Amino acid sequence: MKWLRGLGYLVVVLAVIGAGAYYWLIVESHLPSEGSYTIDMAEVRRLADTLPGDKPTEIRVETVAHFSFPKTAVVAGDGWDPTDMPVSSYQLVYADRTAIIDTALDEAAGKAAGIASFDAGAYKRMSAALAATSLIVITHEHMDHVGGLTVQSDLPKLLTVAQLTKEQIAHPERMAPAKWPEGALANYKPLDYDRYTAVAPGVVLIKAPGHTPGSQLVYVKRADGTEILFLGDVAWQHRNIDLQRQRARLVTQFLINEDRDAVMLQLMELKRLREAEPKLEIMPGHDQDALDHFISAGLLVKGFK
Repeated sequence: MKWLRGLGYLVVVLAVIGAGAYYWLIVESHLPSEGSYTIDMAEVRRLADTLPGDKPTEIRVETVAHFSFPKTAVVAGDGWDPTDMPVSSYQLVYADRTAIIDTALDEAAGKAAGIASFDAGAYKRMSAALAATSLIVITHEHMDHVGGLTVQSDLPKLLTVAQLTKEQIAHPERMAPAKWPEGALANYKPLDYDRYTAVAPGVVLIKAPGHTPGSQLVYVKRADGTEILFLGDVAWQHRNIDLQRQRARLVTQFLINEDRDAVMLQLMELKRLREAEPKLEIMPGHDQDALDHFISAGLLVKGFK
């Protein structure tokens, strides 16, 4: 019976290894022991007032698609029930022009990436708004944030108003399955800034590399003083900030290849900001509950002009 006892030991060892691997890949999310990330809101607010002209009077949203992910993929250890992941584009409305934050993705790229649903009407409205806008910025170079721009028929014209950063165009592999048409960026001069930069009245970009090399936050101050910080995918949902928990390591290190410690430091700063700046509204990248709240509270208006 020695072989049977040996088999029992082997099963126990494999179970321990399996449990450890499951915890490390799916559940574990620790705070970094070193490093820092800070946002100087006084400087951000100063920059928001430096460019001449009126600030935007409203911010509108189009939700173009939805993904469905297991909760633990979004917040490590949250379980395997599905959670809705809306894919949205935002329009800043000025008195005489518009600006757009993120351009979602087209249906073909969405299907290749496994979207749960696609709103062709919302995509059409977003495309029409892109054609008339004066400024385009993206939070980062993933296909569900920049893909809608890459497939526009008037892309050469749109690139004259798009403020893509040096880091964003340096990593086309991060966009897959979206991609730039051959030669589209041949003569493009990217935006290169250090920590913060104002790109329009009331709009400031804040570098936040980690989720991708070109990840950035977008601060918007409306004409009425309302402040919204668009996070891109630094946090997919508010629970990442509330619980100080990253996405599961299986996602961050093996699927999207992000700098896990950098993102955790950013989540720590976002929690500090929310406590220190209660009037600063924070919009995560894919949070349907937050989206519903922003719309019901009048912080966002549904539908592009």
